[in-house]
Amino acid sequence: MSPLVIGLLIFAVTTVVLATGIPIAFGMGAVALLFMVIFDGWNSVNFVPETVFAGLSDFTLVSLPMFVIMGAAVASSRAGSDLYEALARWLHRIPGSLVISNIGACALFAALTGSSPATCAAIGKMGIPEMRKRGYDADLATGAIAAGGTLGILIPPSITMILYGIASETSIGRLFIAGILPGLLLMALFMGWALLLSWKRGTRLVDQDRIYSLKEKLELLPRLLPFIAVIVGVVYALYGGIATPSEAAGVGAALCLAMVIVIYRVWRPEDLWVIVRDGLRESGMLLMIIGTSILFGYMMSSLQVTQAVAASIADMQVNRWLVLLAINVMLLVAGCFLPPAAIILMTTPILMPVITALGFDPIWFGVILTINMELGLITPPVGLNLFVINGITPDVSLGTILRGAFPFMLCMILAIVLLCLFPEIATWLPQRVMG
Repeated sequence: MSPLVIGLLIFAVTTVVLATGIPIAFGMGAVALLFMVIFDGWNSVNFVPETVFAGLSDFTLVSLPMFVIMGAAVASSRAGSDLYEALARWLHRIPGSLVISNIGACALFAALTGSSPATCAAIGKMGIPEMRKRGYDADLATGAIAAGGTLGILIPPSITMILYGIASETSIGRLFIAGILPGLLLMALFMGWALLLSWKRGTRLVDQDRIYSLKEKLELLPRLLPFIAVIVGVVYALYGGIATPSEAAGVGAALCLAMVIVIYRVWRPEDLWVIVRDGLRESGMLLMIIGTSILFGYMMSSLQVTQAVAASIADMQVNRWLVLLAINVMLLVAGCFLPPAAIILMTTPILMPVITALGFDPIWFGVILTINMELGLITPPVGLNLFVINGITPDVSLGTILRGAFPFMLCMILAIVLLCLFPEIATWLPQRVMG
C-alpha cells in the first residue's frame, strides 16, 4: 500500500473517530497506535513513551498553562462587563455603536484570555440582552458576538497559535506579533459591516438621545487601565527582548491574578479555586492533545505519509496559489466538523513541507490557518461559538444566529484574500520588531 493511500486511510479513520465525540487526545492517540501496530508491528509501541515525553519536555509549553490561567482569572471577574460598558459610553453616538462596542470589547477581552468561547460568553451575557433591549435585531446582535468572539484565537496571546508554533516548530513570539495587524484588520472589517448594516436598517435605538457626561465616560477607566497595562506589558516583554514567551506568560498570569484579587475582589478561597480548577482542566486537556498529536505526527512520518504528500504536490507543477486555495477549502471543510486544536495538530505536520516547498512564509501561513479556524468556530454543524451564543439566548434560533454571523464569515474570507494579496499585513511587523 502506497504512503498516499495510507494517508487517505488515516485521515478518513481519524475523522470518523473524532466525529463520534471521543476526546481529541484519546481519539488521535488511538488512531496513531492502531496504524503503528498495523504497519510497523507491536515493537513500534516501545517508542510511544519516549516520543510523547520528548515532545512534552519542550520548555516552550510552559507558556500554555500560564496563558490559560491568565484567561481563567480574567474570565472570573467583571472585566468583560466593564470593557463593554466603557466602550458603549464612548461610542454611544455612532450608528451601530453598541455592536461596535461589543466587537471592540471582544477584541480586548480576547487579548486577555486567548479563548473564543470564553470571549463569547463573557461579552455576550452582557452585550446581547442590552443590544436587543435597545432596538437591535436579534440576528445582528447574536451574529456580531459569535464572530467577535473568534478574535480570541487571532489576537495574541493565542493558544491556537501556540499549538501551531509547536506543531510547525516556528517562533511563537513571531506568530503572536504577526497576528496583531490581521487581528486589527478583521476587527475593523467587523465594525465596518456593523456600522453599514445599522445605518442601512435605520435602527431606532430606545435611548439614542441620551448623552453621557465626561464624568460618566471616565469613571470606568480606572478599572480598565490595569488590564490594558497587562496587555501592553506582556507584548512589550515579548517583543522588547526582555522575556521569552514562557516568562512573559508567567508574568502576565501573576499580574492578572493580582489585579483580579485587588480590583475585582476575587479573593475568597472558593473563587480562587474555580480559577485554578478551570486552568488545570484546560491545561491538562491541551497538553494531552499535544502529547498524542506528537505521537500522531511521528506515526505519519514513520509511514512516509508526510514526505509522500509533499513530494506529490511538488511534482504536480501546479500554480502555488491554486494549491493554497485547495488547502484553504480543505481547512474550511474540516472546520465544519472538527475543533481547531484537532485540525492544527492533525494537518500541520502534513502541510508544513508543502508550504515551505511552495515558498510561502510559515509565519504568514499560521495567520491564514488561524483565520480559517475562526471560520470553523461559526460554521455549522460544529460551530462552537454558535452553541455558546444559543446557550446565552435560548429564545433565538440557531438559524437566526447563523444568519447574523454569515456576513462576518464573508469578512473573514475577505481578510484571507487581503493577506494573500498583501502578505506584509502579517509579515511586516515581525520583521520590523524582531528582525
